[in-house]
Amino acid sequence: MVNNRNHWENIYSSKAETEVSWFQPYPKTSMGFLKLFSLLLTANIIDIGGGESHLVDALLEKGYQNIWVLDISATAIEKVKERLGDKSKLIHWIVSDVTEFKPPVRFDFWHDRAAFHFLTNNDAINKYVAIAEAGISNKGYLVLGTFSENGPEKCSGLQIQQYKQASMSERFEIKFDRIKCITEDHITPFNTVQNFLFCSFQRK
Repeated sequence: MVNNRNHWENIYSSKAETEVSWFQPYPKTSMGFLKLFSLLLTANIIDIGGGESHLVDALLEKGYQNIWVLDISATAIEKVKERLGDKSKLIHWIVSDVTEFKPPVRFDFWHDRAAFHFLTNNDAINKYVAIAEAGISNKGYLVLGTFSENGPEKCSGLQIQQYKQASMSERFEIKFDRIKCITEDHITPFNTVQNFLFCSFQRK
């Protein structure tokens, strides 16, 4: 896992946020799922692999009060803190590999756009699923965004695991009910297209 951490520290240290393929100025799809679930402003929300994502900005703008951001890269988190200024004090920041994460609370909304698909072996995937099962409250929500079968096979120089609706659902079917899945094209800052699969689930 140390090599993985070094990889991401290098990425975030050497590139501006608009120089990475996953950049989006506003997380429209993620916020759309959040609206679907009508969460209270006091809900516990976590963004897994948040990096420099602007989801945290959008959540603050909507008035959510209990927000966590987890990323393996301390550099990424420091850059977001700097972007947010004094508002960063309202966020719970966690520097951790997600497969080593020990949730401090149970979350009502667990969001992951493009982190889960970097787990490519069953041991790591099973650890993630177990942590999500334990860390999400009863009737809480899980939203995962990964590259679809029509998306890239690599990202940031690393192999990823592509998913389709059935294969993603199978990973989480024991403790979660699937709500809905969608696919969408993400246009990168380099004007290339990445096809994503987003699936939402509710904890049984």
